[in-house]
Order: sequence, then C-alpha cells, then structure tokens
Amino acid sequence: MVDEKHRYVHQDSLPIPTYEEATSSRPSSSQSYLGPEEVSHDAERQGLLSRGRPPQNNGYEPPTVESARSSLDFLPSSNGSSRRSSAEALQREIQQMDVEEPGSQTRANRISKRITSLTHSLSSINLPFREWLPSGQYIRAKIPSWPHVLRFQPNWIIVGRIFAIFLVVFIIWLFFISDLFAVRGTRMTNMFEPENLRAYVLNHINADNIRQNLEHATQYDHIAGTEGNFFLAKWVETSFQQAGLELVGLERFDVYLNYPKIGGRRVAIIDPPELEWFAKIEEEPVYPIEYEVQQTLVFHGYSKTGNVTGPLIYANYGSRHDFQQLADSGINLEGSIALVRYYGTQSDRALKVKAAALAGAAGCIIYSDPAEDGFLKGEPYPKGRYMPDDAVQRGSVAMSSWVVGDALSPGFASLPGERRRESVDNNPGLPTIPSIPLAWRDAQKLLQALKGHGNKIEDPKAIGGVPNVEWWTGDSGSPTVLLMNDQIEKEREGIYNVLGKIVGAEQPEKSIIVGNHRDAWCFGGADPGSGTAVMLEVVRIFGQLRKAGWSPRRSIEFASWDGEEYNMIGSTEHVENRIEDLRRNAFAYLNVDVAVVGSEFKAEGPIFESALKRVLGRVTDPQDSNRTLRQIWEDKKTTMAGLGSGSDYVAFLDLAGTSSIDMSFDGPPYPYHSCYDNFNWMDKFGDPGFQYHKALAQVWALLILDMADRPLLPLDMSVYAREVAKYVQDLEKYVRSKSTKDSPKIDISSLKSAADDFVVNANRFEDWGAAWLKTVFESGGFENRDMYTQRVEHNIKMADFETNLLDIDGG
Repeated sequence: MVDEKHRYVHQDSLPIPTYEEATSSRPSSSQSYLGPEEVSHDAERQGLLSRGRPPQNNGYEPPTVESARSSLDFLPSSNGSSRRSSAEALQREIQQMDVEEPGSQTRANRISKRITSLTHSLSSINLPFREWLPSGQYIRAKIPSWPHVLRFQPNWIIVGRIFAIFLVVFIIWLFFISDLFAVRGTRMTNMFEPENLRAYVLNHINADNIRQNLEHATQYDHIAGTEGNFFLAKWVETSFQQAGLELVGLERFDVYLNYPKIGGRRVAIIDPPELEWFAKIEEEPVYPIEYEVQQTLVFHGYSKTGNVTGPLIYANYGSRHDFQQLADSGINLEGSIALVRYYGTQSDRALKVKAAALAGAAGCIIYSDPAEDGFLKGEPYPKGRYMPDDAVQRGSVAMSSWVVGDALSPGFASLPGERRRESVDNNPGLPTIPSIPLAWRDAQKLLQALKGHGNKIEDPKAIGGVPNVEWWTGDSGSPTVLLMNDQIEKEREGIYNVLGKIVGAEQPEKSIIVGNHRDAWCFGGADPGSGTAVMLEVVRIFGQLRKAGWSPRRSIEFASWDGEEYNMIGSTEHVENRIEDLRRNAFAYLNVDVAVVGSEFKAEGPIFESALKRVLGRVTDPQDSNRTLRQIWEDKKTTMAGLGSGSDYVAFLDLAGTSSIDMSFDGPPYPYHSCYDNFNWMDKFGDPGFQYHKALAQVWALLILDMADRPLLPLDMSVYAREVAKYVQDLEKYVRSKSTKDSPKIDISSLKSAADDFVVNANRFEDWGAAWLKTVFESGGFENRDMYTQRVEHNIKMADFETNLLDIDGG
C-alpha cells in the first residue's frame, strides 16, 4: 500500500477552522488567543459539517451532524437544563435552602453566617443620597447675582439635607476608623450562606448532563493537533461561554508532534522464509463500517522514525533488570528487536524503550498481555470490560522524566512565532530507537516463532498469558523481524488549551486552577472523556452560582488542556508561559484526568487531606446511600499518596510549585488507550447510570468551593510534614537494609532531625489558624483589619510553601 498521511493530520495547506466554522455565533464576552494566520469563511463553516466532502489534501475528515452514532442535535445546551427561569429565582432558592447536615454547624460556619447577616443588614440600608442632592441646574438657578446678595435668603431645607449627608458619611467613617466594622478585605457582597452553596452544589449535579457531555465528546477520535480535537475545543469553549465564565478563549502553542502514516508501519517475520508473516497492527473497526466512524491508527506518540531488522528477543516487562538477566544468561541483545509486555516491573513504556536501547536493541515492540488486562482477568469487550485480542494500547514514549512538555522547547513556551527550537536528533526527551505497540493477537505469532531459540523460560513471573505459546527468550539465531515506523513529524503543530475564569472578590489575583485534558488516543471514553464530561458539569454549576450573584474570595480558573497524551504539553506550555505569575498567585491546582473506571475513590496530594476528608463526608456512596465516601475511605484505612508524573499536575507542581491534587474513581483494567475505550464501554461497563461521575463532580465542586471561598486556605501543613517524616523513616530503614560491613556508613541523622523540626513548626503554624478562628468567633464574627492582613499573609505562606521547595536557581 502506498504510504500516505493519515487523515487526521494537518497539512500545511489545510486551514485551521475558525470559531465561525464550528459554531454559528460567538458571544461578545469571548476572548480569542488564536494566531493571526487563522481566517474565517462562511463557506468553510458549511463545508466543515457537510457530509461526504472529500478530504482536503488527504487531511482529517471532520465529524458530520448526520453521524449514525448520534447527532449533535440531540444534545441540550451545554449549560444544562435548569428549573429556574431567572437569576433572581436561583438566588431565592439558594437563600431559602437552609439545609445542613447534623453536626455540620461548625464554628467557622457560624462566623460566616454572622458576617453574611451583617452584609444583609448593610445592604438593606437605603440611603436616598441621589434624590436629596440638588441638580446642577437647580444650584445655578439659586446662585444669586451680586446685586441680590444682600437680599439672599437660604433654603434651610436644602441646607439641612446637605448637612444630613455629611453627618451620615461622618458616622460611617467613624465606625470604620474605630474598627467596629473593620472587615476590610472580607467579601461583603456575597448574599449566600456557605452551607446553602454546598447544598446547592450537592443537589444540582446532574448525571444525565454528564452522560450527554461524554456522548458528545466521544463522537470522533481527537488526537492532539488534529481537526477533531480543535472541533472539540470549540465545543468546550462554547460551553464555558454559555456557563457565563469570564475571559473565555483559546490559548495556542505550536509544538512538535508525530502522526502515523497509512502503510507506514510494519511488523513482520522476514527470515526464515517458511515463517514469513505480517502483523495486522490495526484494531478491527469498533463501530459498524456503515457508521463511517474514523478511528485512530496504531502508533506510539513521540516514537522514532526508522526501519530496522534483527533477531527477536523476548524481555518480559522490559525493565533494566529483565535485560540484565538476559545478558547474564549469555543472550546477545546487540541489534535485536526486543519484544516486551506492558505493565509489570517497569510500568513506564518510555523507560521500556530506553532500557531496550541501552541493552543494544535496534527496536522495541510492546504488546498488551491478556494476563494483565485481557481475558485472563475477565470477559473481554464487547461482553465484558477487558481488552479484546485485537485491542492495542497506544501511548507516548517521550522521556518525560527528562523533558516535560514540548520536546523542542524545554524550559520556555512554544508560542506561535517562537524561533528558539531544539533539534529532534539527540534530544534527551525523545527515544533513540523506533517502537510500536501491538495487540496480543499479533504478539502471539512472534512468541510462537521463538520456540527452541535461546533459553526456555521457567520463571512463572516471566511467563505471560498469551495462549498456545511455549515461552522462550530467543537469541541471536532467532527469526529475523522487521520493524518499520515511517511517520509524519510536525515540528510546529498547533494545539489549543481552552481557558475560562470566575474572578474572585477578595483576592482576584490569586487563583484556584481546575484542569482536565481533552485530547485522546482515540475516542477517549474514560481517558480523558469522563473527566471532561464531569468538568463541564462542574462549570455549569459554578456558572449558575455566578449568574445568581455569587463570587468566590479567590479567582477560579478552568482549563481544558491539549496535548497531554504526548507529554503533558498543553499544561506545561501554559505554565512555562506564565511561570512567575503562577509562582506568586496560584494557590492550588485541582486535576482530574480519568474520572471514572470503577468504584474505588482515589486521590493523591497529601497537603489536601483534611479538606478532602471534609468534602468526602458530604458525598454519599453511589452504591450505599447510608454511607459517605469518607466512611468508606476511613474503613479501608486509605491514605493519600504523593503525586507521580503522569498527568497535567506535573508542570504546576514541579515547575511552579503549586500545591496539586489528582482524583478519580479507580477500578480493574479496561481497554486503556485503545479505540474500545469509548462511550459504549463507559455506558455499559464503566459506570452505567453515571452515578460515580456524579459523585466525582460533587467532590470536585465542593473542593473547589472550599479552596476558593474559605477564609483560611484549607491546606494541611501538618499532614505534609508527617508524610515527609514518614518518608525519612522509610529511607532510614532502606539504608540499614542495604548496609554491609564493607560499605561506607551513610548518616541521615541530620535529615531526620530536620524532618522532626518540620513537624513541630508545621503544628505551630496551624495553631495560628485556630487562634484566628477563636478571635473572630469571640468578636461576634467580625474580622478587624489587622486580623484580615494576618490571615491573607498566612494564606500566602501556605500557598508559597511548595514553591519555596523548588530549586529554582539550579543550585
């Protein structure tokens, strides 16, 4: 087959569709960040949605409104259905919703209510200043000319009214000077009880809305940099606008991406001739052919272009240890094609490829073994949740531990027009040998061809679950395998983050950032569509609150990231583009990637533990309405682990030092990064009824409320210190276990002492928060100016803590 570019890759001559091409109108409040080269033509908009249009320059074929799966017409407005006909009605509902959980009337809540009551009292004073003030025309008419001065008779009614104005102003000034009403900095315009806000969020998250969001988001494949993902970005942008977010727009970066060619990838046994065989590589059509639903070709993101041949060697999970064991047993790996399986002792696919290259292999094939995620775990799709025999786990092989974000612009944002670029060759963030993923259906033929070559494998830990295979390692005399990876490489491909904001009232410059990535390796039912669907519902709820007149203390930023699957590109470029601002003003980052694939709630980011537990105590378990998620969490003695390096929190935590959390409902394996991860899988196996999606939306929204609206930023320094001390204790045990008589002594007593001091100081720091609470409570819910200033400084110290842990100067 002639090599040709896959349909969802941009050609240089293919114009990026504008907003008018994807939607019919643009609200005036929208702010665009698109590059100057993008144009708008009504004819192109009509063509974008026209069925049967031939692809331009073999470019990506966009979805059509006549899609056999579902039509865009069935979807409601993305702001969700509402029972309220006006913002005033919503205000009345929230104000009348005096629903609280037993025992939830905390001291802080009572203080908030006192302040709110004061707000209502002040706002009820209707001083008729405007009608008392005489007009300019009236004053000019009353000014006597000089001959009449001696006959001037003052209008004592007007004089009295003016005197009354000055008297009222003086009294109010006196109150504030005396600190009686010294609530400077505390939001005095919010008319909503905090408990009523939380109750509104809990009661108005709509599972049907989330389901409809996911069905829309998974109608077509949408890899980063393709028209499908740009089209989806426009839909998210419209949803943000309809929800009433501020400063809504697209943020563009031009980054390095690779795409597969049709016919450009090949895996084959080419010698001996009697074993000649070619892998199918591609998955079977997930949807019936008559539906004409395009699906992504099989490839590795950021893989190296190449055409290599060599003897086939099986290396288990592809860890450094696995390759060393082969070398120790006399297997020569130089110039070989390594065959490894996903998961196991080396979970990072990029490090599998790296280990193969370090061992001397010329190429690397990674397959999905049924012992890990297939029929040996349970019934495969379409009868069950697990990977079928033709399913392939795509994914990136970028060295994110070396370079995160765009591999050609490390440390700086790849804005349109940016001239600085690193080279693809010898780039530490890119692999040095070609690689490709395979289904176990294809891997079976390769494994069978190894019979009698090398060493027979006896270790059950190295034996996979592929049926009808006798497991051998292979050696230099193994059948020769061809691995071809001819691909498109775009050094500057446009990706688009979608941004929106709710501006805070007390500290508008400080932000709580909420994010989920939008791009997917195929349809993205779970990864990341479940998170996108949930975030859009959360945005709708906060939009309703904003339309009713509510404002948070701190700003809330919502972001739909692009390019996460390749190397967390969109979020990293965003952070690099505003790094100093984020280090000063980002208070927290709340991330959801895969929202739901099961029923076990999972969260990472220990500094959020107290706030998260408080939120979990308000959300009931979807399977047992008599138990909260907190009760289940504590019954299982679940703890919050530290964050890893696999999603969009990486740049916020590691580059900006922004305290971050990642949340999900986890579960057994699913058709990860394959085209079988789609809406049908989620609707049938992942979360029928979408009740776990609803629960995660409740948790996420309540946590946003807490982080953005509580007077004291609810980060738990004592928990963080405790986890650091625990880590040092584990390190001490590890050092002892590895010590021998001949090894040099490693003394970590100073580190242990520093960790103990950290625990003491963190507890002392949190004592101030308790003292502030007591002082404000004893003063009847009023916060004077000094306490306000101290509280703001206290919050900033908490927000700056992880930023100050960064080695910014590289020393």
